[in-house]
Amino acid sequence: MAQGKYININYPFKNSEKGFLLDLNGTDSGAIKADLMHLILTQKGQRLYMPDFGTDLLKYIFEPSDSKTFSDMKTDIKATVKRYIPNLIVKEIIVDQDTNNEHKASIRIDYSISDDVFVEEDFVIINL
Repeated sequence: MAQGKYININYPFKNSEKGFLLDLNGTDSGAIKADLMHLILTQKGQRLYMPDFGTDLLKYIFEPSDSKTFSDMKTDIKATVKRYIPNLIVKEIIVDQDTNNEHKASIRIDYSISDDVFVEEDFVIINL
């Protein structure tokens, strides 16, 4: 089996078709997106020896669904991304509340990343 360049574990986790235990990323854009998802969906205090790694998004599920809570969520995401993935620029964060369930929300994060020559833009959507 020919070995290619592999950067990190893909997200969402799934079996690898190449014989690895988990699917791996072979592109920079896929690796960045996976890193962002891992960072955002990890709860603070969950990672050994890195208690500040991650976000507190799950604590907001039972908070009031108002502009202050949504603003706090955005601030948490922006600060965490700036600290752990400094080359990723968060362009916009949109928080939409589920109209059928006040304890569910959808978060869309539009971001860009530059390697000083090319700028690549993408987004992720997280459902809480």
